[in-house]
Amino acid sequence: MLQKRQIALIILSIFLAIFAVGCKKEPPPPPPPPPPVSEPPAPAKPTVTLSAEPSSIERGKSATLKWSSSNATSASINQGIGVVRTSGSREVFPTQTTTYMITAKGQGGEGSASATVTVRPPPPPPPPPPAKPGFSDALSAAVKDAYFDYDKSDIRPDAESVLRSNASALKRLFGDYPSDRVVVEGHCDERGTSEYNLALGDRRSTTTRDFLMNQGVSAGKLTTISYGEERPQCSSSDESCWQRNRRAHFASAR
Repeated sequence: MLQKRQIALIILSIFLAIFAVGCKKEPPPPPPPPPPVSEPPAPAKPTVTLSAEPSSIERGKSATLKWSSSNATSASINQGIGVVRTSGSREVFPTQTTTYMITAKGQGGEGSASATVTVRPPPPPPPPPPAKPGFSDALSAAVKDAYFDYDKSDIRPDAESVLRSNASALKRLFGDYPSDRVVVEGHCDERGTSEYNLALGDRRSTTTRDFLMNQGVSAGKLTTISYGEERPQCSSSDESCWQRNRRAHFASAR
């Protein structure tokens, strides 16, 4: 009987031990580690751009500076401009080639940019117009003498061609010099008496004036005079020299 109780107590002890083990709670899992503490991001560094339009100017003209920036709280430009908005534009009038630099500042530091305006010297002024020649010089350059046969006052074919050209030139000259007039001079070679040559020279100058009037030259612009043999072109006693002296010549009446 005692032995049976002992066995029962042992079984009961085992049962209680098993029951105690089964009822024992497991400890809770440990809490997760706290997240790592991160540093705040560093402020972004400012960026800035600068341009000049146009980038090349003549002295005395202007150019426009244009700029923009990001991450900037202030900006300034050199060359005496100073503090400016962080984005904007400004007209400048450099007198010589100039480089402008903008500096933009912010919490992340500073940034810079530059632009150059090239200044060209102005072009030289145009040369003054050539001085208007005097009427006498213009007349000498534009008209030619008309030549005559010996003891004749009629217009030769070669003289007709010369006088037609002279008529066109004279009309143009009188348009440019409206207050001037022309003397048609009659000249002769040395042969014959002085009285005869004065009369022959008068016929030559009159015939020449009338031809020009028929070509449209105003009669009020033309007068005549005879010098006979008094004003020769040359003094040799040969036909080539005499021919040069038998002429109608044109001179300014003033």
